[in-house]
Amino acid sequence: MDEKIGQTFIHRSRAYLTGDYLPKIRRSVELLPEEDVWWRPNEISNSVGNLLLHLEGNVRQWVVSGIGGAPDRRKREEEFDASGGSSGRALVESLERTLEEVDRVLSGLSSQALAETRVIQGMEVTILEAIYHVVEHFSTHTGQIIYLSKLRTGEDLEFWEVKDGKAVPRW
Repeated sequence: MDEKIGQTFIHRSRAYLTGDYLPKIRRSVELLPEEDVWWRPNEISNSVGNLLLHLEGNVRQWVVSGIGGAPDRRKREEEFDASGGSSGRALVESLERTLEEVDRVLSGLSSQALAETRVIQGMEVTILEAIYHVVEHFSTHTGQIIYLSKLRTGEDLEFWEVKDGKAVPRW
């Protein structure tokens, strides 16, 4: 793989996770009343708390363990079975710490490493495929967290402001 393309992919993946999705999640949870962190619209849907646990479990399993080689201790069903216990702030802080680990793993990758394979969740994938999966998965659940926050608060999350005709993030 071309070195510049590979490094651009890694850099943009890191930027999406820590510089785009995480600030949106943080803002969404900050505005959410604590009693709504574990609110579910119905029994088959997930709360913001479940989604935060799930995101942390997923990125840890795929990147910290799957790519980085740390032991995989994920208990996926517990992410969805939880119905309380941690505050929104504590869940976001835990996710932030995990994303710091993820960022360390990704920052140490070479472009050549992207073609290496790993077995993650029983599937043989390249490191590039694993990163791609994590970024798109994180994006999907970030959107769900944003939606649930807007649904429960009725608030504009004010992610952007327009300056000189350009949308500029507020974080």
